Amino acid sequence: MSEDLHFLELTEVAQRLRERALSPVELTERMLARIEAVDPALHAYARTMPESARAEARRAEEEIARGGWRGPLHGVPVAVKDNCHAAGVVCANGTEVHADFRPERDSTVVRRLREAGAVILGKLQHTEGAFAEHHRSIVAPVNPWNADQWPGASSSGSGVGTAAGLCFGSLGTDTGGSIRFPCAANNLTGLKPSWGRVSRFGVFENSASLDHVGPMTRSAADAAALLAALAGADEDDPTALPDAVPDYLALSAQGVAGLRIGIDAEHIARDVDAPTRAAMQAALATLTGLGATLREVRLPDPSEVIAGWLRFSAVEMAAAHEATYPAQKERYGPVLTGFIEVGRAQSGIELQKLLMQRLNFRGALTKLFGDIDLLAIPVTCDAGFSNARMATLGTDEGDLLKLLRFTAPYDMSGHPTLTLPCGFTPEGHPIGFQLVAAHLHEATMLRAGRAYQGATDWHRRHPPSIRERNEELPA
Repeated sequence: MSEDLHFLELTEVAQRLRERALSPVELTERMLARIEAVDPALHAYARTMPESARAEARRAEEEIARGGWRGPLHGVPVAVKDNCHAAGVVCANGTEVHADFRPERDSTVVRRLREAGAVILGKLQHTEGAFAEHHRSIVAPVNPWNADQWPGASSSGSGVGTAAGLCFGSLGTDTGGSIRFPCAANNLTGLKPSWGRVSRFGVFENSASLDHVGPMTRSAADAAALLAALAGADEDDPTALPDAVPDYLALSAQGVAGLRIGIDAEHIARDVDAPTRAAMQAALATLTGLGATLREVRLPDPSEVIAGWLRFSAVEMAAAHEATYPAQKERYGPVLTGFIEVGRAQSGIELQKLLMQRLNFRGALTKLFGDIDLLAIPVTCDAGFSNARMATLGTDEGDLLKLLRFTAPYDMSGHPTLTLPCGFTPEGHPIGFQLVAAHLHEATMLRAGRAYQGATDWHRRHPPSIRERNEELPA
């Protein structure tokens, strides 16, 4: 096994496993050893699942040896966010309230990973209730590129663990940007599917009509492989869409030629820092060089829906915590408490107004995709948020709305997005950008993402500090 085996893409590992050049058992042991050695400094994992992971690895090894290959996740060690239920395993949801909760059933996404033959290494840490801040009882995950930099929220452990080579891919959830923020902060590829494309059964509710479950990976091909295993109808979740699931991995290889990418030049430049603007311009030049065409568009004004996200999500969050809040208010952290209180204070009339803002934005955005295949936007206005800056963000609603500017609208509309690494700031902080597609057009995003990554190597760059600090650790 090479020194940097832990940084290989999921699809590369899958091919080696299929060819029996790698052993699922040996690979799983190596990854568990790496987690034990590296994670005490990074805090990506809420808990590992070594016994079940070893059993899954043995099963995969036996099946592959018999020629019973299940697909590109078979025998591959992955991890899931700790709001995803795994039967018999503590699922705390980043809270103190649920610190002893052990679900009796797997969530649908965990079940589907197991059916695809994946090896689940453990549960990844996240913010309290998958909202904005980690509970006071939890040590927050550390960005492996720079310990002073924000690791992203709420899927912070998923971002850190995948970037640091502690799994070959992970699951995150996104309600206001929580797949996209940690992917941009940790130089990862993240896919927020269309709302309903992936079942939410057995995933702790944050904001029911805004929550999306999706893959966080090292490449668009990896995201395609994971999405194909996760997506589809589910008898346990009536909101899961019944549409057939395409072969995303095969479709992603079709290239970007002929795709129309919409650009609202004013929207993506206003208040956006120079490194992000330059990285996006270079990314768009690469895509046009591969055969895509750019079209100037006018994005529906997202300002109302961004401001509305705060109150709409707060109402749904209050509903999600009704069984334990305010009955156990003392066990909640101040940020989540404040957000729930905002939700409890909204009137039915106010909620109706927010709902119509949301529906109007979704309709206008859907109409835009009659003229384009994809929309290109940044992930954040500023690359390289520091932990110190994030700690004060909640004190200024304007700053918070600026952070949510390129993320929250697409949770409100339910459109799919793909986050791709596209460069670094002069200080070495990763920069990402997003492609947005029409509902259920994840394959179109993946085509563009895979073509872009075939022509660039940003996604193949890994945190040097991890390698330097751990030269003797298992690969």
